[in-house]
Amino acid sequence: MEQADGSADICDVMESVGQSIDDLVYSKSRAVTWSGAKPPKLTSFKKLGKGVPLVSFFTGCGGMDLGFEAVGFEHKAAFEFNEIFCKTLRVNRPKWKVFGPPFQNGDVSKTDEIITQLSPVIDTPFEGVFVGGPPCQPFSIAANQRFSKAGENFKRVGFAHEKNGNLLFDFVDLVVHFRPAAFVIENVPGLRDLDGGEQLSEAISILTAAGYNVEEPEVWDAADYGVPQYRQRMFVVGSRKQGCFEMPKKRDHIGAGSVLSELPAPDALNHETRRHKVASVARYMVLDYGKRDQLGRVDRLTPSRPSKTVIAGGTNGGGRSHLHPEIPRTLSVRECARLQTFPDDYKFIGPTARQFTQVGNAVPPLLAATLATQIAKAFF
Repeated sequence: MEQADGSADICDVMESVGQSIDDLVYSKSRAVTWSGAKPPKLTSFKKLGKGVPLVSFFTGCGGMDLGFEAVGFEHKAAFEFNEIFCKTLRVNRPKWKVFGPPFQNGDVSKTDEIITQLSPVIDTPFEGVFVGGPPCQPFSIAANQRFSKAGENFKRVGFAHEKNGNLLFDFVDLVVHFRPAAFVIENVPGLRDLDGGEQLSEAISILTAAGYNVEEPEVWDAADYGVPQYRQRMFVVGSRKQGCFEMPKKRDHIGAGSVLSELPAPDALNHETRRHKVASVARYMVLDYGKRDQLGRVDRLTPSRPSKTVIAGGTNGGGRSHLHPEIPRTLSVRECARLQTFPDDYKFIGPTARQFTQVGNAVPPLLAATLATQIAKAFF
């Protein structure tokens, strides 16, 4: 590799000597390992949901839905307006009713359309659960860090971003209309503090007036519940039934090495690795565990600790992933999906950049199953 031109494609260079990028190692390699447990499998959850029906909104690639499915809730409908994400849902779960392009709009802001489509599918009041994560890019602190402080985008534009800002209230309107037994609002922690907390408290007061007992918004870190990744999500849980929602017990943290030390098979789904330039790989190779390559703005993961948050990348650019703990390259979509606790047989559709978006925007299914368990215990 020393003789190779810095602008050359590392994959071509390695193939010319009968090897692949996965044969490369860091200058400090295998010094730290993970010898503990793997994340719990979705199949290990008790089916406490007992067929209670579920409808999801802003479904994305289905992370939340997979978690509820694992706990025994019955999937009734999903609303998603991105056509590629809908394809992912339909390929993996052909029996689910997915409302979205090219057959329907899937846009939750068109509440009248949603009501027309959903009314034949469920009863009102609905004796099940509504879950929804109104798109969080405008509220997300991560999205802001990419803009200069002088730029108009720097202020957390949240509700000034009119369409997305109103989606929270569109979801609230659908809850009030269909009266599900319980609901979950999922979002980034930034929503809780946005506009001094005014917007979220307004949404909660509408729900309270409609007869819901709404729990205090809680920020959960996925790493506390068996996901090998630090990832904060805020959940607001409410119900019109008697019952007491309790936070789950925290678990010991699980290192990223639990899902990354064994490589996916070369023909595994969504496991195309990036074709880095030789110069980039040369920079990565000298990084220690947990250190950042400043030029590429990527971090080498530490196998004995949860991964840094898997990010979606902006909708315009591609996804950017972290560096593998033991191979000087960025992670594939499949490796990111493992950090998010998606099963290896769950397939992501679309161009690679859009696959990263789907994985990076998802609620980890394991975290969703943990939440679903507590909802089943409290209200069903």
